[in-house]
Amino acid sequence: MSLIRLRSFVEVYRLRSLSAAARSLNLTQSNVSQHIAGLEVALGRKLFERGARGVIPTITAEELAADLADHLDLSEQALAKARARSTELVGAIRIIGHADFMAEVLTLHLPKLVDAGIRIRLQPAHRDMLQQMLIEGHFDLGISAYPITDTRLRTELIREEPVVAVAAPAVAERIKANPSLSEGIRSEALLSYSLDLPLIDVWLAGNGLEDVQASPSVTSPDLRVLRNLLLGGMGWSILPKYLCQDAVAEGRLHVIPPPRRATTNTYWLVWLPTILRHPRVAHARQILLRGLQEQSSQEKAI
Repeated sequence: MSLIRLRSFVEVYRLRSLSAAARSLNLTQSNVSQHIAGLEVALGRKLFERGARGVIPTITAEELAADLADHLDLSEQALAKARARSTELVGAIRIIGHADFMAEVLTLHLPKLVDAGIRIRLQPAHRDMLQQMLIEGHFDLGISAYPITDTRLRTELIREEPVVAVAAPAVAERIKANPSLSEGIRSEALLSYSLDLPLIDVWLAGNGLEDVQASPSVTSPDLRVLRNLLLGGMGWSILPKYLCQDAVAEGRLHVIPPPRRATTNTYWLVWLPTILRHPRVAHARQILLRGLQEQSSQEKAI
C-alpha cells in the first residue's frame, strides 16, 4: 500500500474535500480520487460519502485515521529532517499571528532563520482567520494566543505570559483611591483587544470582579495601539507583561494590583501536520519552538 495513497486519504479526511486535498498535495483531484478508490478496493470498505460541501468520513475512515494519521505525520517529519540535512533550505516561510507578539517577541528569533537562508513573510491576523489560512495552505506556521479548536491543526505551547491591569499614573491613582475597585475601574475608559473582552474577562473573573459590566471605549487587535493610548493617559486595560514591563519599570504606566491573584495568557505555535513535509518549514518550526520555549523559561527564572 503506497505512502502517497495513505497521505491522500489523511489529507482528504482532515480537509473533508478532494479538491482541497489535491491542492495541499500538489496533485490533481483525479489523482487523489484514484488514490482513495484504490485504498477502498484494498480495504474492501468505503471511506467517504459525498456531502453538500465536500465528503463525509465513514466509520471505517474514522478508525483508519485514528490508527494512521499521527504515525504518518511522525514518519514524514523524520523524512523531512533527513532531507533537511542534505537539501538546500533556501526559500520563504509564511507566518501568521498576533501583530504585537510577532513584533515584540517573535522578531528576536527570526535572525536565525535568515542566517539559514530562509526568507520570512509575516502577516497579522486574529485566531479565526489564522486557523482558516493555515488549513487552506496560505501560511506555514501560526502564532495564537487562544486555544486552537480545529482538530486538523497541531499546536505546541511556547509561552505562558503574565497579564496585568495597567493605566497611566494619574488614572491608576484615581482607580486605587476609590473605595471599591469595581467602581474605580468602571469609572474609567476601558481599552480592549475586542468587543468580547478575552483578556479582560479572565482577569476580572480571576479576581472576583464579574460584576463589572463594561463596554470598551476603544478596541484594537494590535495591543500596541492600546499601550500607546494608555501612555497618553486614556483609561485602563489588561496587557501581557512583554508589552508593558518597560513602561512600568520607567513609571510611565502603573500596575493596578489584582485583589486575588495574577493571571496568565498562553501562546501557541500552530501548523497543519502535512506542512512539515517541507524541510525548511520543519527546520523553521524547530528553531522557533526551541528559541521561544527557552526564552520563556529564562524569563520565568529571572
